[in-house]
Amino acid sequence: MGTKPLKKNATYDDLREVPDHFVAEIFDGDLWAFPRPALPHANAAASLFGEIYKSFHRKDPSGWVLLFEPELHFGRDVLVPDIAGWRRARLPSVPAEAYMALAPDWICEVLSTSTEAIDRGKKLRIYEREGVAHAWLIDPIARSLEVMSLDSGRWTQQERYEGEAKVRAPPFVAMELELGALWI
Repeated sequence: MGTKPLKKNATYDDLREVPDHFVAEIFDGDLWAFPRPALPHANAAASLFGEIYKSFHRKDPSGWVLLFEPELHFGRDVLVPDIAGWRRARLPSVPAEAYMALAPDWICEVLSTSTEAIDRGKKLRIYEREGVAHAWLIDPIARSLEVMSLDSGRWTQQERYEGEAKVRAPPFVAMELELGALWI
């Protein structure tokens, strides 16, 4: 699983049949399944989520709704970013459904060997199509962060940071992130 689609022309019912120890997604009608991430990946995602959550999760209109591994439905595409965020002005409260159809304002994908090509390819293309304004790609092995913004409907890499850098990156420039905190 992970190197080619499990099924072409898949339905949501097909996705629901994938065992829970896999992350299942549908891109362009093809069902993909990936094993749960390795510990460096999980640590980077959890650490980043904690840092952003404590600084930006507020219920007033200037705050953010931040979700860990939300299921996003965009037409026939079903994506599960590692972290996604919506400005409270666009999403005042979290709906009770099991998935979200409103595109986030920011996503973060933590790269791994089994998902990097999909994250950089199919998923970024779908996020671009849906108008997600900001994307971060974190590589816990290379210890890097790529910051991308949507500019005239296309992704533009704003910055790349590595190692122990201290970062102020859009859309969270009010927070200084110490990249070293993300690495095991």
